[in-house]
Amino acid sequence: MGVALTRAAQWTTASSGTGKLEITPVNESLLKEILEFVEQFSSRHPQEAKHVFKEPLQWTTSLEASDFKTEYDISGPTVKSQETDRDGHPMLQLTPPSISVHSFSQLSKIVQLAMDKRLKEVRACLEANRDPVAKMLGPSFATVEGEDSSVLRLLEKVKEGDQAKETEIKVKLIILLQQLDTQLLSNSLKQISQEVRLSPAAVKNDVELLKSFCSEGEKRVLTSVQYTSDYEFTNGCRTPPWRQVHGEICYLVINPCDTQPLHITCSTAGVFLNGGITQEGEENAYDRTSDVYKDLVTLLKSKSPHFAENINKQVGFHVKQVVVFSEKMGNDVCLFILFHFFSEADDKKSKKNAVSEKFAETQEKMQKKADFSVSSLPGRHKTPGGVGGADDFSESSSESEEDEEQPERRTESNTDLPSEYWQIQKLVKYLKGGNQTATVIALCSMRDFNLAQETCQLAIRDVGGLEVLINLLDTEEIKCKIGSLKILKEISRNSQIRRAIADLGGLQTMVKILDSPDKDLKYLAAETIANVAKFRRARRTVRQHGGIKRLVELLDCVPDSAALTEEQEKDVEVARCGALALWSCSKSTRNKEAIRKAGGIPLLARLLKSPHENMLIPVVGTLQECASERSYRIAIQTEGMIEDLVKNLNCDNHELQMHCASAIFKCAEDKRTRDLVRQCEGLHPLVTLLSQADNKQLLAATTGAIWKCSISMENVAKFQDYKALETLVGLLTDQPEEVLVNVVGALGEGAQKPANRATIRKCGGIQPLVNLLTGTNQALLVNVTKAVGACATELENMTIIDRLDGVRLLWSLLKNPNPDVQASAAWAICPCIENAKDSGEMVRSFVGGLELIVNLLKSTNKEVLASVCAAIAKIAKDEENLAVITDHGVVPMLAKLTNTTDDKLRRHLAEAIARCCMWGSNRVLFGEAGAVAPLVRYLKSKDSSVHQATAQALFQLSKDPNNCITMHDNGVVKLLLGMMGSTDEVLQEAAAGCVANIRHLALANEKARYG
Repeated sequence: MGVALTRAAQWTTASSGTGKLEITPVNESLLKEILEFVEQFSSRHPQEAKHVFKEPLQWTTSLEASDFKTEYDISGPTVKSQETDRDGHPMLQLTPPSISVHSFSQLSKIVQLAMDKRLKEVRACLEANRDPVAKMLGPSFATVEGEDSSVLRLLEKVKEGDQAKETEIKVKLIILLQQLDTQLLSNSLKQISQEVRLSPAAVKNDVELLKSFCSEGEKRVLTSVQYTSDYEFTNGCRTPPWRQVHGEICYLVINPCDTQPLHITCSTAGVFLNGGITQEGEENAYDRTSDVYKDLVTLLKSKSPHFAENINKQVGFHVKQVVVFSEKMGNDVCLFILFHFFSEADDKKSKKNAVSEKFAETQEKMQKKADFSVSSLPGRHKTPGGVGGADDFSESSSESEEDEEQPERRTESNTDLPSEYWQIQKLVKYLKGGNQTATVIALCSMRDFNLAQETCQLAIRDVGGLEVLINLLDTEEIKCKIGSLKILKEISRNSQIRRAIADLGGLQTMVKILDSPDKDLKYLAAETIANVAKFRRARRTVRQHGGIKRLVELLDCVPDSAALTEEQEKDVEVARCGALALWSCSKSTRNKEAIRKAGGIPLLARLLKSPHENMLIPVVGTLQECASERSYRIAIQTEGMIEDLVKNLNCDNHELQMHCASAIFKCAEDKRTRDLVRQCEGLHPLVTLLSQADNKQLLAATTGAIWKCSISMENVAKFQDYKALETLVGLLTDQPEEVLVNVVGALGEGAQKPANRATIRKCGGIQPLVNLLTGTNQALLVNVTKAVGACATELENMTIIDRLDGVRLLWSLLKNPNPDVQASAAWAICPCIENAKDSGEMVRSFVGGLELIVNLLKSTNKEVLASVCAAIAKIAKDEENLAVITDHGVVPMLAKLTNTTDDKLRRHLAEAIARCCMWGSNRVLFGEAGAVAPLVRYLKSKDSSVHQATAQALFQLSKDPNNCITMHDNGVVKLLLGMMGSTDEVLQEAAAGCVANIRHLALANEKARYG
């Protein structure tokens, strides 16, 4: 009984996870046989019936105390049997609604007492006790896969001399139960072999087929076919969950031409008439009122003479039936039907022999790979499409997805291949030489396989199926093209397959199909291109054969309304697939430009207002991919797309939210975009999305958008109001690096405001920031050094950074080979030196630290030079440190840099020179190194901060007479006189001091000359 319940019974799972027996003919037969066995057990096997179960069988019963008569003690609702075991426990106990039974004798009595509820009780008992044998005889007799040795173990006990009565009874009992199991399995097998179980997909196909025969006029077969519910669950069912557990799929109301409307239930066991279920549905309406039929057509033939008479006259019905039948019966049966169609195309004289030969072929158990030719269909020959041109290697260097050739994986042994592999290879063989009908059926049958499985994909390729499918695209038969594209669309998700498609020239053919007037062909071709164009060569091929322009044209056919006609829905699908293909192609810089030139931007902007989410995802995906180009970022601003991106941040689709946030992330490099995001009230949705911490892709895009928007201080103030920094600090741990880069970047921008620096400290953000200084991700190190440097401008923060040895970690990053990291670390060191207690001693404690920073003046990166000069200006405030860096040759190195035209470097270089002049003869050395004359030219800069730093440097240098002469000769006095009237007091004082020193020297010379 345990094996039958496990293997033959048809179970389903309710939403609660409790197993239920489906209401099917197989299960009803099983229940009746078990009921008969239990009923007769006491009379046939009285000794075994008294055997006490190891554990009681317990279930929820419909029996009440009033159903029990003599031999039972009744106390209110509770019932106990007078029959007890050795310990005096009752063999049956009822405590409504639960009942507990310890022997077969009591089970026999229960089914007799239950009367017309007997089957219901047996069902409830079996559902509650999935392995009743284990409870009757103990865990060692539980139902297991493989060989069952429980009886042998009992016999061994008997052989060893253990002749106890209980052991003998157990042996007899288990033999009886195994005999029942054998009988149940045998009967179930007979019934299952005659039964075709329906699936939601098969029922849906039947309904669509029947709907196609609802028309007007004398030739119509049916008046109407309608579901009672428009809502479809993810499993394809349209029945309430509490009916799905009984195997019911949907309810239909079909109006034949010659009878009353038929209310039909479609279940996994078949179809039957019900009591008239409406959309509300009453419980008794679910009851079956007719026999069970294998499918809808059979039921309708039985109930409607008009339908039975006219259905076979419908053009194309037999072919449609074959396709639907193949879904129900599987591919072996469909192969036989294919052979039938092949035989019809053959010479009539050899028809009988051809059918029998091909049917025999399906019965062969293939043990080795068939050696099929890869030649393509007659008259459809296609050569591999190698494309060359001047821009073969001109794609964007930033492309990374699948740019490397994938090593081909081959199966080592044919014996490991599943049966699907050989079945698909046979189907490909029939594709190569069949007529149109056979080709369509073969394509439909091929689609029944799981084409997402790599074995099935490679089976098509290995036998030359790709060549056949691609060549079918060149035929004039629309159905063949559609079938071929549907298969290519599925299998092209495999990287090896898409490369093979490109090698065979499939992309060129699909690009041509984009001009077809048939919308089904258009969207299938576009979606297949989207799958194939995942690597550089394929993207180039699409562009070189005019695919970009054609794909852009597909975008110009979508209505904006939410309610669509069937034709408009096709338009939407065409535009959606066009956007998908452009999304794949847009990973190439040249393709981005081609999309722009083809007029793609305004069309994408229009589609961005679409109410259809499945449309928006590829549209926004394309935009965020193209937003790396400045021309697109400007267009996104001017076309008003920021408002639509912000609006879609509030949707419920996480993928769409992620792409919108990513687009904002890239576009927010520009100040205008940052302002637009704030004006469109997009900052608050971004902060709200931070709560989706489990979705790492969405979190990375959101934190990236927040980071870039934080570059504007007006946005930082808004984020401050929304408590964004507190949330960001919480994301500094246990996050992937792509999230951390953005989080730290946002904190670095936010820390430009004093209040936010305090917030970061109070939320415990300083320590995780310092901990991140030990990482290796270059982008993360650039951002974390900036954030630590910004926090270090607060004395309280600096105390924590110093205690955590943060300055030493920053100094060690000056050794990093990445110039961006070097520069960011040097900038961060500046506030650390300025705000640390006893900063001079701290800097000297870093062994080799001063020599390291001086040697960075040899860098060719201007940002590194500017930051190092700024750090040297801070270091030189300590006299001992100034002496050390002088010994390391800082003076000639700084002097060598003075000819720069970069204002940022000029400013910090002048500051460093001004500080370094305060030790020994450094002023003289700067003059001898030729640093004075270039500094004078700095005063002509338009940057006022350069003027201030230069005036201070010149003031220090002017304390050496030779430098004064050089300055005077280079016209410094005139420049400084103008600056002496500046509102900047520091500049005013330095300029006046420098002029005064030059004047004093001139007076001294006059005095010496004239006495």
